[in-house]
Amino acid sequence: MLKVTTVVIGAGHSGLAVSRHLAERGVDHVVLERGEVASSWRFQRWDSLRLLTPNWLSRLPGYAYRGDDPDGYMSAPQVAAFIEDYAKETAAPVRANTAVTAVRRVDDGYVVETDQEAWRARTVVVAAGGATIPSVPDVRHGMPDGIEHRAPAGSTGDLPGYRNPADLPDGGVLVVGPSASGIQIAQEVQASGRPVTLAVGEHVRMPRTYRGHDVLWWMDATGLFDDRYDEIPDLLRARVLPSMQLIGSPQRATLDLNTLSGAGVRLVGRLAGVRDGVAQLSGSLPNVCTLADLKLKRLLKGFDEWAATAGAVATAGLPAGEAAVPTVVPTAPQELDLRSGEIRSVIWATGLQPDFAFLSGLGDVGVFDRKGRVRHDGGVVTASPGLYVIGLPFLRRRKSSLIDGAGPDAADIAAHLVGHLAAPA
Repeated sequence: MLKVTTVVIGAGHSGLAVSRHLAERGVDHVVLERGEVASSWRFQRWDSLRLLTPNWLSRLPGYAYRGDDPDGYMSAPQVAAFIEDYAKETAAPVRANTAVTAVRRVDDGYVVETDQEAWRARTVVVAAGGATIPSVPDVRHGMPDGIEHRAPAGSTGDLPGYRNPADLPDGGVLVVGPSASGIQIAQEVQASGRPVTLAVGEHVRMPRTYRGHDVLWWMDATGLFDDRYDEIPDLLRARVLPSMQLIGSPQRATLDLNTLSGAGVRLVGRLAGVRDGVAQLSGSLPNVCTLADLKLKRLLKGFDEWAATAGAVATAGLPAGEAAVPTVVPTAPQELDLRSGEIRSVIWATGLQPDFAFLSGLGDVGVFDRKGRVRHDGGVVTASPGLYVIGLPFLRRRKSSLIDGAGPDAADIAAHLVGHLAAPA
């Protein structure tokens, strides 16, 4: 059995950020990666995907975007290359093609079992990613036979990953979910000539730019991205919010429900169930759109107030408030007959979740809550000392799940880890 002080599981941007901070603190460690560095960006994303964040916001400890298009948005292969270059520059001790199969607790730490060998470590940092496998609701199983199913990334069981419209059969497509993945795929599939229906539930509406700046510039400049997990009133709510309705495109275009409706996408309410081959659709579409519009107005008002106080930003482009045009909600059906042949395929853009199956052996010590989520305090798994997680939504900051959030979170976790190692046994 091999021995090391810390095992880091996952060689994505979060795992590599942890590795950099551990190296700076002199902590002996290894990074175990089931594929190659950043392999999920190479093989588990659809073809046209680009980052939602502008390139200048791609920052890791001691490293940042170095290209000539800071206001652009990297494609998935470019993100993979960015992370791979970071791994090389930091000389991260990555063991690729080594899948972790189990983590067991022992008296003085952990045993990490892999398909190659076993490791004995005092501490473990799980950086396997918070968006690994599709989270598909059980309503899927009520769909009639003959309809093909896809997920936006990766695959689980018999659910293949969506790559491009050519993957789909001719005919209508039902996209379930109005967040970043759902609206991008709905637009792309509609443009391919297939009629698209988008089932809309709760969403976070955003303009791509506001008053001459990327909307994420405003969130960064005003400090919203740095909101801490221990300073907000409803952390659980913040951690399960849908992703922002944004698309990264050379045109810096805004993509929202108005845009999609104008392009011919049919908007309907949330998919509530399927009975006898008929989809039951919620009648709350006007309400959820109104709520999203109100939240957007509040956000932009906050930007305006900050700009007036700070006096530090140019106000070229849209005048204050004009990006908050209300969503036009069409009359939507309450049912959709899935037996008619109108809908030939369904894309489940209903979110992604982490795959922590290798931690199942720690369930008896209270690592998981009743919904199967890892219990943690800002990434510190208090039920199992010496165990940490990183890369989950709002782990320690609002930006925790972004590339730019990995460095600050990794610094905090590395500091706690070093303190744990120094404490009496």
